[in-house]
Amino acid sequence: MLPAIGVKPDGTVYLSDEWADEQMPVDGAKGCIRAFTQSKRQYPQLKVILSIGGGGAGSENFAAVAADPVLTANFVETAKNLVDKFSLDGLDVDWEHPSDPQQGINYISLLAALREQLPSPQYILSSALPAGQWALQHINLHLAQYYLDVINVMTYDFSGPWVPQSGHQSQLFTPEQPHNDAAQLSCSSAVSYLLAQGVPPHKILMGIPVYGRGFPGTNSVGQYSCPASDGSDKPADDGAGNEKEVVFDYCDLPVPGSIEQHDPEVGNAAFCVDNDQNAGFISYDSPQSVKLKAQFVKQTGLAGLFYWHIAADSTTAARSLIATGYNTMHDL
Repeated sequence: MLPAIGVKPDGTVYLSDEWADEQMPVDGAKGCIRAFTQSKRQYPQLKVILSIGGGGAGSENFAAVAADPVLTANFVETAKNLVDKFSLDGLDVDWEHPSDPQQGINYISLLAALREQLPSPQYILSSALPAGQWALQHINLHLAQYYLDVINVMTYDFSGPWVPQSGHQSQLFTPEQPHNDAAQLSCSSAVSYLLAQGVPPHKILMGIPVYGRGFPGTNSVGQYSCPASDGSDKPADDGAGNEKEVVFDYCDLPVPGSIEQHDPEVGNAAFCVDNDQNAGFISYDSPQSVKLKAQFVKQTGLAGLFYWHIAADSTTAARSLIATGYNTMHDL
């Protein structure tokens, strides 16, 4: 999956970086997209789909577009044009996220319109959805799954600078005594909710973060991170009113001078502590935690795992999250 597409206010789906996506020389091809599609000659099992939207500004036009039949028609037409232009295998809808019941209804209508132009099994249609019931409750998931081949459940970012206390950002299981609302969320709770809403397990992919989140001024879960400059319990900001994020690529973890540790209560969630207290408690996934997640996926009959994003993975086989997940899923 390539995160390469944005949505304009008029519904037009467009390449976010035309030079990189379509023009830049890559492995003898023009643009990254064609470089991926030409790789299918060597790896015929490879499927290449483009993801529309994403976090923040990437999703800001979805609600208005999905609410207007004319804009929706333009969305579908321009999206299909890109699929045809690059001989893609399908599309992923990453609307983050329908925030009320009407938007949930419009989301379903958008999927239905896309599926009409991208029929199965010729094309893959997937969608990235958050893990929290607070967001999923606005969507008729049983109906949505009829239009989708796969739901990519973003089972990460449970904790971060948007909550005042440190926590595991992608725990497999909910602890017996969660320290706050964010700690009640887990990979297993998200999957259980989807299954209860009528989503077949074979349509669920569970997400793995290939990055870590730091909580400055802490050394364990449930501690208040560095406070805001006004003395409140709000997390520190970047000086412009935005929540300050401390993020590390997985390949750079554990940070130098720290020891990788695991929390067995929540599924061997990995963490380390920045000895200089610049980043504090750092939550991430390790081969140990991914192995348990892959076993959970197998036992539950899910479609598999996905990773965000592969460029941040370790190049060492023993530390690679992707290799660990694959090997565990295939009993290697």
